[in-house]
Amino acid sequence: MSADATLARLRRLLLLLSGLLLAATVVELVFIGHTEGIQLLPFVLCAVGLIAVGLAWRRPERRVLLGLRIGMIPVALGSLLGVYEHIEGNIGLLLEVTPNATTAKIISEALGGANPLLAPGMLALAAVLAVAATYYHPALEHK
Repeated sequence: MSADATLARLRRLLLLLSGLLLAATVVELVFIGHTEGIQLLPFVLCAVGLIAVGLAWRRPERRVLLGLRIGMIPVALGSLLGVYEHIEGNIGLLLEVTPNATTAKIISEALGGANPLLAPGMLALAAVLAVAATYYHPALEHK
């Protein structure tokens, strides 16, 4: 197998992994009832990501791949917003239950409380994998 064929397979694998992460995130969000207010944002971001990944899978052309890269920016930023929201929720719950908590206790609970911090990170991982699939892609070469 040639190096180009191997790279093409690796690119498709990265796109597949990104798509699976985005789809699995949607399933998990549905199962945990993540469906109120700002909690709907990850559904929108996953839809954007899945559309971009699907288009890149079907048509790995310059315009589509650049669109994928641009589309993954809000997905990754939304992931950061999710981490912030989860930390804020953990701190809020702790301060409600234990108003006199120490700073060490607040930090500990913020990082390991009821709202998991790595869950929103799945969107960032999916975005990074999708963008990595376009790294030195032949369709993006300047002509």
